[in-house]
Amino acid sequence: MERGRSDNAAAFRDRRHVGRVLADLLAGYADQPNVLVLAPPPGGIAVACEVARTLRAPLDVFVVRKLAAPGHEDCAMGALASGGMHVVYDTVVRLLRVSDDDLEAVTRSEQRELARRESLYRAGRPALDVRGLTVILVDDGVTASSTVLIALKALRAQGTRRLVVALPTATAEGCEEIRHQADEVICAAQPGAARAFGPLYNDLSETTDDEVLELLAYAEEARHATH
Repeated sequence: MERGRSDNAAAFRDRRHVGRVLADLLAGYADQPNVLVLAPPPGGIAVACEVARTLRAPLDVFVVRKLAAPGHEDCAMGALASGGMHVVYDTVVRLLRVSDDDLEAVTRSEQRELARRESLYRAGRPALDVRGLTVILVDDGVTASSTVLIALKALRAQGTRRLVVALPTATAEGCEEIRHQADEVICAAQPGAARAFGPLYNDLSETTDDEVLELLAYAEEARHATH
């Protein structure tokens, strides 16, 4: 199932704004005890915070790291995700003639960064258990579907009951790929041919680590205040 709005020419003020728009589209999931909101940090958390706050659902980070091909950093030769999921795209590795040593070096580097982010953002807390839950995966924009797809694969492997992907926008091709792996896809703006989501925002300032921690704390405080 795929839902969204048709006003993809309109700009969002910032990530918090698009989070409120997505929250309106996700209103049917409000106050459900089996709903969990996840997002890749840092930028996705700013969007997801508004979704979790409005739905009164718990929020947690879900880290996804692209394995960028050496010399072709825009090209993913694989990906890592929270929960130990690790995928290598053998066709890309062969096409770009990436050596085993280079692949191993990139993988080790991204594994360290994934572990750093999980440790920092959770401050020692274990990851929230997704088994049997409806998980709403939120991001601040998708130009390539590979990171969302690896996240969905990892979450399926961890036993989620239902997977919903909520995005500001995505390419038509990317949205179609995601739709085949998710139970529901929601876009704040209808998918189009654009390869960059930045122009949809008036403000796409970088989200810092400190801001991620503040947003996670804010979402948790807001949830407890309403229960």
